[in-house]
Amino acid sequence: MQTVQTALWVVALLVALAIVFDFMNGFHDAANSIATVVSTGVLKPGQAVVFAAFFNFIAIFVFHLSVAATIGKGIVQPGVVDTHVVFGALMGAITWNLITWYYGIPSSSSHALIGGIVGAVMAKTGAGALVASGIFKTVAFIFLSPLLGFLFGSLMMVAVAWVFRRARPSRIDKWFRRLQLVSAGAYSLGHGGNDAQKTIGIIWLLLIATGYAAPGDDAPPLWTIISCYTAIALGTMFGGWRIVKTMGQKITKLKPVGGFCAETGGAITLFTATLLGIPVSTTHTITGAIVGVGSVQRASAVRWGVAGNIIWAWILTIPASAFVAAIAYWISLQLY
Repeated sequence: MQTVQTALWVVALLVALAIVFDFMNGFHDAANSIATVVSTGVLKPGQAVVFAAFFNFIAIFVFHLSVAATIGKGIVQPGVVDTHVVFGALMGAITWNLITWYYGIPSSSSHALIGGIVGAVMAKTGAGALVASGIFKTVAFIFLSPLLGFLFGSLMMVAVAWVFRRARPSRIDKWFRRLQLVSAGAYSLGHGGNDAQKTIGIIWLLLIATGYAAPGDDAPPLWTIISCYTAIALGTMFGGWRIVKTMGQKITKLKPVGGFCAETGGAITLFTATLLGIPVSTTHTITGAIVGVGSVQRASAVRWGVAGNIIWAWILTIPASAFVAAIAYWISLQLY
């Protein structure tokens, strides 16, 4: 009886840790949702975080759980996962998030979680337990999501410049201050839809591994869905202010029209990936879109040194979080 109770407590604590990760995900990635709309002066920071949090939460009513299914069933064979693997994965992701938040580096919470899962699983059984197709999709979109953000952001900027080529700059600024509310809402919707599902997926993976959910279930329990969307919305409300300046001003200077194009390009990318069930980085996506908008103005408008530092953080995310996860997996074996 004691063993059963202990196992239940371990599952409960890991679920709580996953919810904490989800909150941190919203906290860390809040800058992605609000940086452009704050830096252009369309919304004040306090208004922006509430605005973004609202759209993060209502994504629960918009998107199917395709991304959650990829995390829960498409990255690693369920029979291999146990509480030690989940603990290692979460600790690897949380540690990397804390490091990059502290230094104000926009990195991917999503890929930190993927790296954590990979590292913990490899520490237990080696690479043979990983699902190659799921890993391939995720790794491919490390490169594709910023490229798509760049493409859509730059195309939007070119199209807007052509359509409004004869309009007065003051009128353009006035119109796009209003339109940026639409684009910011769409981007925050995509952010909530993709990112909250990653935590739903890791909890689903845990519940399947411990017998509290069946591998054949079409969806996880409803409480996991509501909890994760609520956590990411609350995390966004308490936002990662250290990263806002990097995303909103250090890469390139943005005006409302540029903010609108970057957010719209990023939102298109996120919506597409979420519908396909691919976990992507909102950080990668919006960074690519901002660079695309800046490069349309002129190449020198982009601070390529800052962009380069961000890219290095992207490259290191999966191996760094995997390394920490492997250590955390070993520690958990000693703890319980």
